[in-house]
Amino acid sequence: MAPNATELNGVLFESDAATPDMALGTAPVMQADKEPKKYVWRNIILFAYLHVAAVYGGYLFLFEAKWLTCIFAYLLYVVSGLGITAGAHRLWAHKSYKAKWPLRLILMIFNTIAFQDSAMDWSRDHRMHHKYSETDADPHNATRGFFFSHIGWLLVRKHPDLKKKGKGLDLSDLYEDQILQFQKKYYLILMPLGCFIMPTLVPIYFWGESLLNAFFVCALFRYAFILNVTWLVNSAAHKWGDKPYDKNIKPSENMSVALFAFGEGFHNYHHTFPWDYKTAELGNNRLNFTTTFINFFAKIGWAYDLKTVSEDIVRSRVKRTGDGSHNLWGWGDKDHDKEEINAAIRINPKDE
Repeated sequence: MAPNATELNGVLFESDAATPDMALGTAPVMQADKEPKKYVWRNIILFAYLHVAAVYGGYLFLFEAKWLTCIFAYLLYVVSGLGITAGAHRLWAHKSYKAKWPLRLILMIFNTIAFQDSAMDWSRDHRMHHKYSETDADPHNATRGFFFSHIGWLLVRKHPDLKKKGKGLDLSDLYEDQILQFQKKYYLILMPLGCFIMPTLVPIYFWGESLLNAFFVCALFRYAFILNVTWLVNSAAHKWGDKPYDKNIKPSENMSVALFAFGEGFHNYHHTFPWDYKTAELGNNRLNFTTTFINFFAKIGWAYDLKTVSEDIVRSRVKRTGDGSHNLWGWGDKDHDKEEINAAIRINPKDE
């Protein structure tokens, strides 16, 4: 059964919007009940080991590993990051653009290297995050605190609201994608090969790296690093930053997150207009490597039907719900208020 429009706490697709500037008809709420947390001790132990091992891997990265190994680890970080940002997030979760099968295959491989669940499962959780943002049906509800939204949500059982409302989520487009079907069916084989075995064997075979350095640097350190970068979008970008598009929601514009997450830190914009393939304003490609990646494949015809938002709609939304921090329109623009110009203090003025 499809979710009732009154239950929605955020937009996912443009069809969810109810106002001319693409907002919900009602103001979003932020809530979390006192449901006791049921710990998943297997996950707690595994993530604890991963992070201890990643610290050791970071030491090896800085002081012991060969420079080729370090470069390879960085390349794996980039491709696994794109598997999340350009693949699971912008393509499959939001349908913000379309991709021909060669690009979808590349992104599926990248996504498998990332090991953050299959793209189908990742997209399912992310759609819930947008539709029911900052409520108990949001997998990583930021209202529960920084730690919960960063990693804690993976250490406890899912909230009953998440399971209940998730039954009404439409995932038919994901189930119909044969590449995603293949990944989901063979994920327990493909994931260890892509995330751990291949990153370990390549440095050993091609440039004689030690097993210890290859495994802890290219597999564990790189994997833990991209995991935490992804989690920062859920935690830091829901806590710190400006809100030029909608001051009524937690997601914020966080440039540090944007830098490490290839453009995913423009989060106030993204939650305001989640179907925009850039996750940022038109023309804003700084710190947004994922947009550059998609634009490249658009030029060769592998990516198409890229969705974005008109300047008029952005402008309307900024004026109505923004926090006043938007700086796109500056001094002397045609719509710059004349009274504001006359009242402004100008130091050492010189009119051309």
